[in-house]
Amino acid sequence: MEFIRGRYSWLLRPLLMIYDLLVINVFALYLLNFNRQGLYFFSIEFLNNKNFLYLFYSIVFWLLSTQFLKFYKVYRYTSVLNILSLIIKQFLVYAILVFAFEGLFRSINIEASITLKYLLLVFLAISFMKLLTYYVLKYFRVYLSGNQRNIILIGSGNSVNELKKVFKKKDLGYHIKAIFSDTKSNKTTGTIKDSFKYLKSNTDNIDEIYCSISDLTEPEINEYVRYANLNHCNIKFIPDTKKLFTKRFKTDYYNYIPVLSIQDVALNNDINKFLKRTFDIVFSLLMIVFVLSWVSVILFLLIKLESKGPLFFKHKRTGINYHPFTCYKYRSLTETKEQKGTYVKENDKRLTVIGKFIRRTSIDELPQFINVLKGDMSVVGPRPHMLSYTEDYSKKINKYNFIFRHNVKPGVTGLAQIKGYRGEIKRDKDIINRIKYDIFYIENWSPLLDLKIIFQTLINMIKGDEKAY
Repeated sequence: MEFIRGRYSWLLRPLLMIYDLLVINVFALYLLNFNRQGLYFFSIEFLNNKNFLYLFYSIVFWLLSTQFLKFYKVYRYTSVLNILSLIIKQFLVYAILVFAFEGLFRSINIEASITLKYLLLVFLAISFMKLLTYYVLKYFRVYLSGNQRNIILIGSGNSVNELKKVFKKKDLGYHIKAIFSDTKSNKTTGTIKDSFKYLKSNTDNIDEIYCSISDLTEPEINEYVRYANLNHCNIKFIPDTKKLFTKRFKTDYYNYIPVLSIQDVALNNDINKFLKRTFDIVFSLLMIVFVLSWVSVILFLLIKLESKGPLFFKHKRTGINYHPFTCYKYRSLTETKEQKGTYVKENDKRLTVIGKFIRRTSIDELPQFINVLKGDMSVVGPRPHMLSYTEDYSKKINKYNFIFRHNVKPGVTGLAQIKGYRGEIKRDKDIINRIKYDIFYIENWSPLLDLKIIFQTLINMIKGDEKAY
């Protein structure tokens, strides 16, 4: 997960993007119209010319190409060679886009020499600013002690020791605040257990946490991820071997040392998040207004007639980035409080008569659309687990898969549910298959897949086959 902290560093990329767009368009307006008399920037002739179209074309395709090539994804640990490689790739693509525009609008009749001169000037101007920014920041870190990142290291081993050497380079601007490890050493601040106390007392003073994942237990990893999410700092994982690498994590290299970050999945892309959240709000509002409004009244009377207690059953579940939230259901049990680590079993004695019906048809899940509207859940996603089960299951599942699963919002329904993996866990195979389908959903998400899952869930509810959803 990546967060931007600091006073002004978040402005750098937007300013560089604005500078680049000004360069490619101002040079184009000057050079490509150099031989045209009576043509000025804001004249009627300009607006009627292909210039206006080129402005639109260049802005759209420059932004698309830079996004695709990750032209602005330059970090403090990025080497000069990588930056030069990005510049060359970007301008090869942009040159093709410029010649494609000229080929599409042949009436422009621009000499090839002018186009090449334009591309060369743009290349030099943007390269100069990109490299200047890179070296100015290095100077700022070394001589003015600015643009610093406060970090802590968790764990031990060769990878951690090598990473310490990298962080000691002043031009990178890393400041190691503390080192925690269960391996006794004079250079450590304390044990891994001590690190949690340290983090609680330094919530505003830590920018990044680097964890040697082989030195940590699942609950410890979960706690670090939760802390990073709540306090808006970055968390990165240090593997001991390349065998641990997975496409579910983004791999960065600090010199030659691999460091893993939780990858931004398609679901957490800004555009996709907006689309999915918009759908969640609209769909949940429709369900609350047209279904929950009258179903709640009927169930309130039926539930109250059979047993004492509230209409809704509230229970704690694990949400995105291990953040716990209160999940709502229609009460189907005689009990009104959740018992730690106990899923409702088939023919459970606690089930009421009306409870058996609403569970068999999944009507008891409908109040979770309130959670969707609140933003705790999504309509479709991995189903949320009990807090105690999250810890237990993580011991049986590849830790990378389990961390990745909790990088998105849980859902009212999901792919694993429509495939039959829901409810009580009787065998390890049940939870393994559930996680397998959850990971497949996250990696292959699309709006159409969401609609397919919703449609299949409705069919399963109508069938009333409890094992099918």
